[in-house]
Amino acid sequence: MNYELLSTQVIAIARLAGNFIRKESMNFNANAIELKGLNDLVSYVDKTAEEQLVDNLSKLIPGAGFTTEEDTVNTTGKTYNWIIDPLDGTTNFIHGVPTYSISIALYEEDKPVLGLVYEINRAEMFYSYKDAPAFLNNEEIRVSQRSSLSESLLATGFPYYQFDKQPQFMQLLTELMQKTHGLRRIGSAAVDLAYVACGRFDAFFEYNLNAYDVAGGAYLVQQAGGRIMNFSGGDEFINQREILATNGLLNEEMLEALQRNFNS
Repeated sequence: MNYELLSTQVIAIARLAGNFIRKESMNFNANAIELKGLNDLVSYVDKTAEEQLVDNLSKLIPGAGFTTEEDTVNTTGKTYNWIIDPLDGTTNFIHGVPTYSISIALYEEDKPVLGLVYEINRAEMFYSYKDAPAFLNNEEIRVSQRSSLSESLLATGFPYYQFDKQPQFMQLLTELMQKTHGLRRIGSAAVDLAYVACGRFDAFFEYNLNAYDVAGGAYLVQQAGGRIMNFSGGDEFINQREILATNGLLNEEMLEALQRNFNS
């Protein structure tokens, strides 16, 4: 597999879907919103963009499986599997908040070999592939070198449908507000992870996320020199539906804060 060539092709496919999403944002009809669950919104834009992505990605690797947010197709390939979110940040899109993205990851034999996050309105294409660094619009990126929470800027996502851990989460936010330069919640986990990869954020944490929310961005963080783990410090983060991404220097402080609050 020529991963560099494949990455170039995936970038072109993501740009096409991004152009569709950007065009639809200009005249979006709020009556087109559907409700999948509590505060879980979707529209024809998500579904059409996903159909475009699946159709075009299928041509690159015939027989590859797909994990998709909108269930356009969900199959398991023998060797290769795509994990895609056609519009991460749907609530932002629906309300006209201009931060949302396309997330794509490719797994080979259960290991990631390609990751992409396209932040549509800033036209920022974050990507990486096997044996390559991470890039932003063709320029190499790395995680930050900030080594203490006191000089860091963090990102998170607020729970919007499962609130059983909300008291612990609010307790954690209170602690981190007092120990850092601040916390940001911009509404797209894929973008949060891409921003960790390029050093804008020093760490990101969230729970109740799905594979399609984080697969592409998590790979970017790893390829940019960062670390991905669950709230216990283990490597499994997708199936446990909790993720901590850091620049690799804040692991200990972040894990201590997470465990102190979520285990109390």
